[in-house]
Amino acid sequence: MQDNATEVTAAGIARLAGVGRAAVSNWRRRHADFPKPVGGTETSPSFALAEVEAWLRKQGKLAEVPLRERVWQQLAGHPEGPLTALVHTGCVLLLIHERPTVWLDASAGSDARLAAMLPGALEKVLTPRLGGVRGRGGAGVGSAGARLRGDAGAGAVAGAGGGVNGAFGRAGVSGVSGPVGVSGVSGQVGVNGPNNAPAVNASYASPGVSSGSAAASVNSEPAAVDVNSGAESPAVNSGRSASGVNSDLAVPGVDYESIPPGVNSVPTKPAVNSSSAEPTVNTAPTVHNDPSVHHDPSAHNAPSSHGESPVHNASAVHNRPTRPTVHSPAPGTPTSAAGTPSAPTTPAAPATPATPTPALTVPTGPQLLPSVPLLRGAAELAAEIGARQTFEFLLGRHLDANPRQYTLTPAELAGLMADLAGPARTVLDPACGTGALLRAVDPRPGQELYAQDSAPELAALSALRLALHTRAGVRAAVGDTLRADAHPALLADAVLCHPPFNERNWGHDELAYDPRWEYGFPARTESELAWVQHALARLTDGGTAVLLMPPAAASRRSGRRIRADLLRRGALRAVVALPVGAAPPYNIPLHLWVLRRPDRTPAAPEVLLVDTGRFAGEARGGPDWEAVREAVLDAWRAFAGEGRLAERPGLARSVPVIELLDDDVDLAPARHLPPAAVADGAEQLTRVRERLGATLRLTADLTPPPADPAPPARWPLTTVGELARGGALVMRTGGNGGHARVPVLTDHDVLAGTAPSGTLPESEEEAVLTEPGDVVVPVLGGGAVARVIDEATGGAALGRNLVLLRPDRTALDPWFLAGFLRGTANNRQASSYASTATRLDVRRLHLPRLPLEEQRRYGARFRALDEFERALRHASRLGEQLVRGMYDGLTDGTVAPD
Repeated sequence: MQDNATEVTAAGIARLAGVGRAAVSNWRRRHADFPKPVGGTETSPSFALAEVEAWLRKQGKLAEVPLRERVWQQLAGHPEGPLTALVHTGCVLLLIHERPTVWLDASAGSDARLAAMLPGALEKVLTPRLGGVRGRGGAGVGSAGARLRGDAGAGAVAGAGGGVNGAFGRAGVSGVSGPVGVSGVSGQVGVNGPNNAPAVNASYASPGVSSGSAAASVNSEPAAVDVNSGAESPAVNSGRSASGVNSDLAVPGVDYESIPPGVNSVPTKPAVNSSSAEPTVNTAPTVHNDPSVHHDPSAHNAPSSHGESPVHNASAVHNRPTRPTVHSPAPGTPTSAAGTPSAPTTPAAPATPATPTPALTVPTGPQLLPSVPLLRGAAELAAEIGARQTFEFLLGRHLDANPRQYTLTPAELAGLMADLAGPARTVLDPACGTGALLRAVDPRPGQELYAQDSAPELAALSALRLALHTRAGVRAAVGDTLRADAHPALLADAVLCHPPFNERNWGHDELAYDPRWEYGFPARTESELAWVQHALARLTDGGTAVLLMPPAAASRRSGRRIRADLLRRGALRAVVALPVGAAPPYNIPLHLWVLRRPDRTPAAPEVLLVDTGRFAGEARGGPDWEAVREAVLDAWRAFAGEGRLAERPGLARSVPVIELLDDDVDLAPARHLPPAAVADGAEQLTRVRERLGATLRLTADLTPPPADPAPPARWPLTTVGELARGGALVMRTGGNGGHARVPVLTDHDVLAGTAPSGTLPESEEEAVLTEPGDVVVPVLGGGAVARVIDEATGGAALGRNLVLLRPDRTALDPWFLAGFLRGTANNRQASSYASTATRLDVRRLHLPRLPLEEQRRYGARFRALDEFERALRHASRLGEQLVRGMYDGLTDGTVAPD
């Protein structure tokens, strides 16, 4: 069923019909029955996809929309935006992946029936796969075990939210006397307590239920309601059955949406877990400017499993100060103008940290209803290519279409970081983004992946992406990791992290006494060192962390004391300098820091320094990842096994820590590695000289013969524009990335005669791909240049500021065309001038009208000139390399002056 609400832009229409945007503009002008815009702006209107399809089919311009394109257009035009559409689609694809028969049964009926059935079905799939998933109206549903610093309520601490009947099935961690732990602080509560205690407050006279969020007020927010309302043993929200929550147990469903307003609006019984006999206690939200809750003895109720302090009764946000609790006044209590009691008669209840927010909320039926056409299309696509591949296609298309909104970690770099960390059962990414790092982890039996991100949509997409990619348990949460860690008691085998760089507002003022700063309190400008210490705090003894770091973090003076302590205690094991272009920002060589949680202090510690800058690719083509991977892993594995590494000039060496502990503690590898020319400088220069000699001899052979004088020719002339109108050639302009990842031929490549080296972001417009025999002309710079595409360059996308001419071989010879386009006078008369640049109008370039045989005679001569020009360029590059090598060899002593 087609979704009439799905909208498509002019660029999308062009892609549907396989034409350019100019054709769509012409259709709008020439056809009165072309669909009218339904949204967008005057300059960028959008149209109803169903109307556009019908019109294109009526005009014979469209037989059938490709399924991939249909699904993408539905997602991109979703009324709630593409991110919401991606989350809904990911949830359903996970359902299809896990329980295909459930989807087939639900999708057999109407759209309304499907939307009504999906929430319950999704809850039963998302809860076991993702642990802490927020229910349709309240706190988290379920959780799973984790390796934690304490064993009480472990699954809930690991990001399970307000855990209804958590994985351990026992009472809340808050230590409240009584068989049922109701006030489930930080989601560490199973509603059914130990020994299968009765339903919430079933037989107790303490009606107040603090529903998993310590920051909410009892009887003031929908998530904190008094349930028992005088009944002896009521069902929670008895007006509605449990939809998948604790469905294996005889526990009624918890769904705050169904609680009518005004329930227990005048409480008559004391609240459960209240510190006094006052009616209702409104616990204030957590803040960051009061004393820490970590040293409150009442906050501990379970022994530590790792010899450290016991786990806290909440999500254990480190030294998270709290604001004093504000009490709701009893009826008749005088209040101040601000609404607070003027003379409180009871002590304040202890404040607790906020509940970690799970990454996913099970969407409700009304929320899913607009997405039903998209979900049906995605299911159809999943039947063709698989659920996992469908989600990767849609997510990748969205990321490529919005490159400036996301800082991505390239797949090659993610794989290298995962390999450096080694095999691990428990892995954490505290700044998960789109989940690329955790997706690169090698799977292991019983593996658990933990993730957190401050952007809710990224955390949700990461959770779904990982759940579709692996059978490991996935525990993802939303929140600022440094300020509100969702996994505070986790001890992971490995931590992988691509943190945000150069953040000033990372929590410097609030976190001054945080226990994570074992190696020193980071300066406000050293947010990266805060992430480093957070990663170390979440490692088990001997665990490995790999972080992507800006190069300045290795040498800034404000971080030298922390770097020194990391070195002294053996926590920092390696610093790897990556080539330029390895990851955004692409213009600087980023570093990888490899750290280990010290289980003992090494007797004579050394640190590995690796510099892979030599593997940078030409221009923007990216590094040689195979060479980078081989060099880094080979050096790291040798160093990890022996504790030291023999010197590899220009590439790697292990440096005694004592050599680095100077006033600067500069860890930049390039400052401590010997030059690469030390080992074979003279031999390499000899080889360059031999290649230069051969190239110079070839250049001499290709030198054009003496020119014979001839009278000026008077040919009849035509222009490129006339030839294009007559069909003798096709003219296209570049600059669109399309949807395929292919090399891009840039104007710099054409001018320098080098291989394609550029990149372009994915766009709605199809890329113009070059073919052998095409002629490419730069339009900026004022130079007379034209390049004929050969077999090696064919297939590259045409970059910006380039025009492609594709001649009809029966009418035009490509080399004849390119040669005459390079004439200086020809370029001068076809150029226009702005204040700072010269632009070439290719349509105005002249060509003589000659028979094809005569064209080929000129073409052969132009081709010989091109070979001579290439040889000259190659000789120039070799000459520059020889001169630079001689200077370096003479100055570093590897080449004798005689």
